[in-house]
This record gives sequence, C-alpha cells and structure tokens, in this order.
Amino acid sequence: MTRIRRGYRTRRRRTKIRLFASSFRGAHSRLTRTIIQQKIRALVSSYRDRERQKRTFRRLWVTRINAVIRENIVSYSYSRLINNLYKRQLLLNRKILSQIAILNRNCLYMISNDILK
Repeated sequence: MTRIRRGYRTRRRRTKIRLFASSFRGAHSRLTRTIIQQKIRALVSSYRDRERQKRTFRRLWVTRINAVIRENIVSYSYSRLINNLYKRQLLLNRKILSQIAILNRNCLYMISNDILK
C-alpha cells in the first residue's frame, strides 16, 4: 500500500484553532484537544454574556430613572411614569430616559409633570 501524506490539512486546521486560543494560559493555548474544549466554552460564554449584558443595562436604566423620579415627587414611581408614557403614546425608551435623568433632571421632571396632567 502506498503512503498517504495527511499532515497539511490537519496542521492548517490546528493552526487556525491555535490562533483563536493564543491569549489563553498554559495547556489551554498549547494542547489541541484542550484548545477545542476551551474554544467551545469561550464561545458559549460570550453568547450567554451578550444576552446577560442587555438585561444588566436595562436594570441599570430602570434603577436610575426610578431614583430620579422618586426624588422629585414622593408618591410617584417608575412604573407609574412608564404607564403614563404609554398612555400618552410618548415613545421614549429607557436608555434615553436614563440619560435625560443623569444629564438634565429638570427635563425629566418636566416630562413627568406634563404626563400627570
């Protein structure tokens, strides 16, 4: 039987995998099987944490809006503000509202007072 040379494709595949894991430490950047496992784990974590990041930022925005609204009027809360925004059909998302709350509180107070009437 003739000899089959198969090193080129395998080496090319492993090199591509190693480039992904070049920043990993120890065996995670040197051993092929471990690199593959770490690559799968890294990709899973990055996907999961992208979704988690969206949740975290939304929680932050809600907290900021709620804190600023409660300073102005004692009996007024975040949920009432959002409910009144929807009733008045004012389409301001939470990110924009939190930026307004940080940069210009008086503007947010004016919005909330106009909605109450």
